[in-house]
Amino acid sequence: MLQHKSTIEFGIIGLGRFGFALAETLADAGKEVLVLDNNENKVKQIRHLTDNAFVVGALDKETLEDAGIQNCGTVIVCIGEKIDVSILTTLNVISMGVPRVIAKAISYEQGRVLEKIGAEVVYPESDMAIRLANRLVSTSILDSIELTGDIAIAELKLTHKIAGQTVLQANLRKKYNINIIALEQEGVTTTDITPDKVLMVDDKLVVVGKRINIKKFEEFLTGLR
Repeated sequence: MLQHKSTIEFGIIGLGRFGFALAETLADAGKEVLVLDNNENKVKQIRHLTDNAFVVGALDKETLEDAGIQNCGTVIVCIGEKIDVSILTTLNVISMGVPRVIAKAISYEQGRVLEKIGAEVVYPESDMAIRLANRLVSTSILDSIELTGDIAIAELKLTHKIAGQTVLQANLRKKYNINIIALEQEGVTTTDITPDKVLMVDDKLVVVGKRINIKKFEEFLTGLR
């Protein structure tokens, strides 16, 4: 297959809903993707996006090497439901020297095992549930991503409480210890935000900082503080 090919950016093992969406999004972004699954129909569905899509009957080390998974810079193992297969496949990929291995987990117990063997772990269902909950309980937070520790990235909709102020006048770094990383204004998004930029009602502001500080800013926007 791809045994002697030079480095490929991403390898994806497993074409469930999570794996397929991941492969599709990466390919649409112009990234080179190697995809493996035991279901021929699923592999056929992804072949219009990548030539490197192969049907594999097993996920032992020999089969993975023959497919060329060791040539990938990052491999994502998307087999959360079959815990034993997930762990063994992840272990095989790590033992092949892939620089970065990410594994999907459906429970924290499974995730702890995957972390102990050297993988980064993602919890798609849990992460999506947290993001949805944040949107449901907040009138200003449009979306949020939980990072390590107590740090988060959040997108907030600005209200009259801050409208008309410049970024310098709002001074979010000093008042709330959060940093602006992007601004969407009148449908245009930018990361080049100058101190004299005037903020307006319904602007979307993307900030990063401690969750408790983002919450304080959100409460200010909604008039709770």
